[in-house]
Amino acid sequence: MIIELGHFALFIALAAALLQAISGLYAGHTRNLTYSNMANGASDVAFIAVIFSFFVLVYAYLTSDFSVKNVAENSHTLKPLIYKIAGAWGNHEGSMLLWVVVAAGYGSSLAHFGKSLSFGLKARAMGIQGLIIAAVVGYVVFASNPFLRLDTPPLQGNDLNPLLQDPALAIHPPFLYLGYVGLSLVYSLAIAGLMEGKIDAAWARWLRPWVLASWVFLTIGILLGAYWAYYELGWGGWWFWDPVENASFMPWLLATALLHSAIVTEKRGALAAWTVLLSILAFSLSLLGTFLVRSGVITSVHAFALDPGRGIWILMILAFFTGGGLLLYGLKGAKMASDKGLFAPISRETALILNNLFLVVACFTILVGTLYPLVGEAIYGRAISVGAPYFNAVFTPLMSVILLVLPLATMLSWKRAVLVTSSKKLVWVALVAILGGLLVAFLAKNKPMSAVGIAIGIWVILAAIFEISNRIGLGKMPLVQSLKRLQGLRLMAIGMFLAHLGVGIFTISAVIETSFKTETTKGLASGESVVFGGYKIKLDAIEASEGPNYYGDKAILSVRRRNDAFAMSPERRYYPAAKMPTTEVARHTNAFGELYIALGEPSIVDGRAVWTLRLYENPMIGWLFGGCMIIALGGVLSLLDRGLRIGAPKAKVKP
Repeated sequence: MIIELGHFALFIALAAALLQAISGLYAGHTRNLTYSNMANGASDVAFIAVIFSFFVLVYAYLTSDFSVKNVAENSHTLKPLIYKIAGAWGNHEGSMLLWVVVAAGYGSSLAHFGKSLSFGLKARAMGIQGLIIAAVVGYVVFASNPFLRLDTPPLQGNDLNPLLQDPALAIHPPFLYLGYVGLSLVYSLAIAGLMEGKIDAAWARWLRPWVLASWVFLTIGILLGAYWAYYELGWGGWWFWDPVENASFMPWLLATALLHSAIVTEKRGALAAWTVLLSILAFSLSLLGTFLVRSGVITSVHAFALDPGRGIWILMILAFFTGGGLLLYGLKGAKMASDKGLFAPISRETALILNNLFLVVACFTILVGTLYPLVGEAIYGRAISVGAPYFNAVFTPLMSVILLVLPLATMLSWKRAVLVTSSKKLVWVALVAILGGLLVAFLAKNKPMSAVGIAIGIWVILAAIFEISNRIGLGKMPLVQSLKRLQGLRLMAIGMFLAHLGVGIFTISAVIETSFKTETTKGLASGESVVFGGYKIKLDAIEASEGPNYYGDKAILSVRRRNDAFAMSPERRYYPAAKMPTTEVARHTNAFGELYIALGEPSIVDGRAVWTLRLYENPMIGWLFGGCMIIALGGVLSLLDRGLRIGAPKAKVKP
């Protein structure tokens, strides 16, 4: 009975979302307070209904109710508790229900925390958000129902994909969706601003917290996904330009551009039309990612390969909201031109525009590389592959330019700046960065581009330190006074410093890890050893391993390097219910990198079992993920800044 209640709650959510859409748009058009309150109430009903429905699905997983088709296909009685819960969103139907929960949550949040917005903007935004929720709830109800019953329930389920049975990936989708779907509210505010005809500094001030929140969640989600792929897949790398990775990375790039563009619109009243366009495109790419992952048009280890029929529904939703948004932008965009935000060619505005342009072009190159195989296969009738060489060749130069401009932007003043005066502040920073690059070029004579990448990373880090030091007057006044000024800095300033610092750390560690990693594959029988990267690795034995829903083989390795001795135990597991093997790598980490070992298949040589070991030495890999965490922390601190919670003055509304 409770399953049917969960299903029925989706119909309530659909009706409430439609009511939210109609009453919100009507209230924005007529300035009717009653209908605005109705939209706010409907958003709460929709959110409560989808939350109830989602918890019913989780309950079905916790109780192993195999009469529910979704549970039977993705769960197992012996599966650990955390993965029973994660199984609720580790499939297509459940993940789309989570999509709706997040969208409805953002709509309800706008109703309660958007009190500083102007009446018309809030009402219309509530209406647009209701329309988005209704479209996706309708898709879940009529094309992707997670509560379908089986006439003859099986005694045991098929288990969740073993690759997804991992703590990092259990929490990866919720964070990713909080970022992905959060851009729906940014889209709603942009469309509402177009309908109101008021895209100005006040609008940008209301928009920016939602953009920042989505960007932070998306950053954390991508980080968790990359970290999972690094240690779970056993491929030894941290980024593979997989289509699903690209599907989340493209909205992140546009959200980054949007964040900087919104700052210009808020501070100077410029780039209003550009900010609106980025808002529309960022959400459109989120919908495109949803389509790519769930339509079956791409192959990936973490895509939901389904029948294209249901993908068509998502494509129709994508076409409606993207096409409608761009059409409205075309009709209203020309009216947003203003001379209030005029600025000189040399100014902070110009630097941020360059930042935006290169981010958008970088996003476009990834989009082309991701979609070209699909288009090429449709045209030529054969599979076409676009791999890492293409992405590295086109994306890396664009990002290098962005990182070179980034420190200058923080030094330039608004509206008008003198390049010579501003650049003088960073002369010593540039000299140290160049010297660092030359040192790397000397030590690694055959890797000149690595030296350039490391020099750019040093440039970004030192410029961030110099900028924050300049703010607190370090070296220009007593240390105690500088520390007091540091305590008085806004969280937004500290957050910007940490984000830029994290970018620099990530850049250096990514260059070192990519350029100087070593790897090899060796076959060892019990008692044999191999020397790799200064490590002596001996295979002592192979032991049988067993878990609640798997069994496998575990290698017992003795590793020695100089005076350091330790054991490592890579493992191969097999999940009988899912009929699928997985690799559990062994890692030994130090301050400057880690030894990474994956256990492969055995073979029989001269009557002995010889086990394949894939050996990797990944320098600076911990710093790479740490840099991403610092970037996300910078975003969190900026989001906590009190200035973002103080909106523009609220317009008075006549009853």
